[in-house]
Amino acid sequence: MTPKCHRIRAARGFTLLELMLAVAILGMILVMLAGSFHAVAASKIHGENRLAIDQTGRAILGQMADEIRGIVQTPLISSRVLLIGRGHMENGVPLDAISFSTLDPGHRRALEGFGAEDTVSYSTLPNPNHPGWNLLLRSQSSSLLGIGSGGNTNAPVIIADNLVSLHFRYFDGNIWSESWNSPSLPPGGSLPIEVSIDLVIAAPAGAPLALSTMVMVPMAFAEW
Repeated sequence: MTPKCHRIRAARGFTLLELMLAVAILGMILVMLAGSFHAVAASKIHGENRLAIDQTGRAILGQMADEIRGIVQTPLISSRVLLIGRGHMENGVPLDAISFSTLDPGHRRALEGFGAEDTVSYSTLPNPNHPGWNLLLRSQSSSLLGIGSGGNTNAPVIIADNLVSLHFRYFDGNIWSESWNSPSLPPGGSLPIEVSIDLVIAAPAGAPLALSTMVMVPMAFAEW
């Protein structure tokens, strides 16, 4: 009886080869699952980064549009009419600069929606830590008190370090221009009717994000 029981137990067990094969199959399944989880996690991070870049770009573009829309020109109140746009190309990429006097500065708003007149400037510098990227700089100063000129100029603030290109164009009612200089223009034509903004910012991975908008300058019609 005893030898027969031993034979039955031996038939019901697993050989070393079978155990090794089962472990190998389990390992392959775990590797496949780990790869899938990694791909999902990487896709999630990429999507979140892309969304963050999109939100940042739209916030910058929206702020520029609001400030340009508030460029000052009124015949009833003494104001400083100022819009200077400088077109510039760097390695075949537009990296323009702009300065203007506005009643709607994005970084300081009055309770009623308009504050004191401010001069806002946007400019660029190469990013020293990332070739091909640029720093987008913004400065703001008082237009009425003389602050922001000469030795009192406020230090610019970096609002983006992944700028690829920045391009402004100006429409005078007939043609589009790559630059603008309001002090050199006669009254009645010192402000453009419309300003075009093209902004491209880089993403940590994937293609750069391009955003564009057209901004009407309401106070340009006050000159007519």
